[in-house]
Amino acid sequence: MRSFTLFLTLFMMILISGCGDNKKKEASESEESVQQESAQAQEDKVILMFGDSLTAGYGLEEQEAFPAILQRKIDSLGLAYKVVNAGLSGETTSGGRNRIDWVLKQNVDVFVLELGANDGLRGIPLSETRKNLQEIIDFVRAENPDVEIVLAGMQIPPNMGQNYTSEFKNIFPELAEKNKVHLIPFLLEDVAGNPDLNQQDGIHPTAEGHRILAENVWEVLKPIVQE
Repeated sequence: MRSFTLFLTLFMMILISGCGDNKKKEASESEESVQQESAQAQEDKVILMFGDSLTAGYGLEEQEAFPAILQRKIDSLGLAYKVVNAGLSGETTSGGRNRIDWVLKQNVDVFVLELGANDGLRGIPLSETRKNLQEIIDFVRAENPDVEIVLAGMQIPPNMGQNYTSEFKNIFPELAEKNKVHLIPFLLEDVAGNPDLNQQDGIHPTAEGHRILAENVWEVLKPIVQE
C-alpha cells in the first residue's frame, strides 16, 4: 500500500513537472501527427486517443506506447480501424477542452478520453475538473452523436486530503454513468507501484508496462470495435 501511495505521489509530480517543459513543442507535433494520421485513416473508422503523457508514451518510442500496441492488435484481427494518438505530455482537462476543437476536425468513431491526473497534482477544484471533462464529452457528442466514448479512470495520492482524493477518483465512474459512456476503472491497473514496469523516474510505464495498459484499454475497447 505504501509503495502504491508513493508511486501515485511521484506520478502526479512528474506528469506536470517532468513533462511540462516540452508541452508547446509536443502540442505542435501532436497536431501535425493527428492531421497526418487522419489523412491516412480516411477509409478506416477512427479511434482517437485523447490524453496526457500516458497516452503520448512519454520516454518511449511511438510504437511502444499503448495506442500503437492497440493498433497492431486491431490490425491482427483484420478490423478496419485507425488509432490516432492525440496524447500531450503535461495536459490538463482545461488544456484538453481548449484544443478539442482542432483535434476533432476529422470524423471520429471511438473517442478515448484520458485526462485529469495533472489537475489532481495542481489541486484544481474538483468541480472544474468535472466541468472540463463534461464539456469535452459534450463537444465530442455534438460533433458526432453516434461516437462511442471511453473514459479512462485515474487515481491520485492522498496529499490533497482524503476527501479530495476520494472525490477525484469518483469523478470518472460518475461521469461515465451520467453520460452513458464506457469506463476503464483505472488505466494503470497492475502497473502502478511496480518498479519493474516503470521507467527510472518510477512513474511512467516502460514498454512492458504499456503492454499492460493496452490490455486494460482493450478489455473495454474490444466489444466496441468488434460489434
